[in-house]
Amino acid sequence: MTLIVHPHFHKRYTGVTRHVESVVPALARGDETRVIGSGLTEALPRITWGELIRRSHREPIVWHAHRNNELLAGMLLKALGGRVQLVFTRHTSVAPTRFTRWLARGADALVSLTKQISDVIALPSTVISHGIDLTRFRPPADRDAAWARLKQGGRYGIGVIGRIRKEKGQGDFIEALRPLLPQRPDWQAVLVGLAKGPDLAWVNGLREGLEDRVLLAGEQSTIEPWYQGLSILVHPSYAEGYSLVHVEAMASGCCVVASKLPYLDTLIEHGRTGFFFEPGDVKGLRDLLDELTREPERARQVGRNAEEEARRRCGVEHEARALSDLYHSLVKR
Repeated sequence: MTLIVHPHFHKRYTGVTRHVESVVPALARGDETRVIGSGLTEALPRITWGELIRRSHREPIVWHAHRNNELLAGMLLKALGGRVQLVFTRHTSVAPTRFTRWLARGADALVSLTKQISDVIALPSTVISHGIDLTRFRPPADRDAAWARLKQGGRYGIGVIGRIRKEKGQGDFIEALRPLLPQRPDWQAVLVGLAKGPDLAWVNGLREGLEDRVLLAGEQSTIEPWYQGLSILVHPSYAEGYSLVHVEAMASGCCVVASKLPYLDTLIEHGRTGFFFEPGDVKGLRDLLDELTREPERARQVGRNAEEEARRRCGVEHEARALSDLYHSLVKR
């Protein structure tokens, strides 16, 4: 048995948070796996700094960091004489800064979520994509009832989940829907995610005249009910390293309409398990949404196809096995 520690030093609830909450229980079925830090569900097994430091001096420990500050903490633990193997996951395809690249070189093993991320970081890494907890993300017994429980109005829900900012594409979503919503009284649009400061002012400017048809639900720490209520999940981001939103939505039976990011064609089959449009192509997005909101049952069928695909390929157990193999190879080394 090897002690594995996943730190979480971040105040906001993010995709990385959801990832840690999913993968730690799966890893714990094979090895002792703990978390340290804040912002995670209390149900996860934890370790104190005192116990961690004591054990690091008498047994090997794998410290799996997801952010720069977490990797720095692991480096300090190792510098203090701990028998620590450092693993660092790169979550974004944005080119790393010199500081991040320097930090990454200090890890004993790098993990990239996609080949694109591996190419961008330009350091040897193992490609291991995220899996999700399929007991947590699953279709509702009744999607209409699930949507009604959210109290957003309308019969069907269509929305974007993720922090609200220009590069995430919520503006394209609103512009695509602007001429459609008056023709679709049964459909209600919603943006689920944090919006503050200039981003809030920006999105409210775009919503002018549509305030009652494009609602702001705010940041949600419990996201599952939104996936279960929405019939169509739009992901209009211009760039993304790897988003859990696609897989979580698919596993929940949503019809996913996504900007065609480099890695997604390995996950979504256009027309069968979801739909693609080119990033920034408002007309292309509008044409897809026009068709799907006219035929809600088609959206529901694509969502059912997506759920079957996600259950076959995207369980967190696949990711946990690959990570466990990596951890044990480091400890043996």
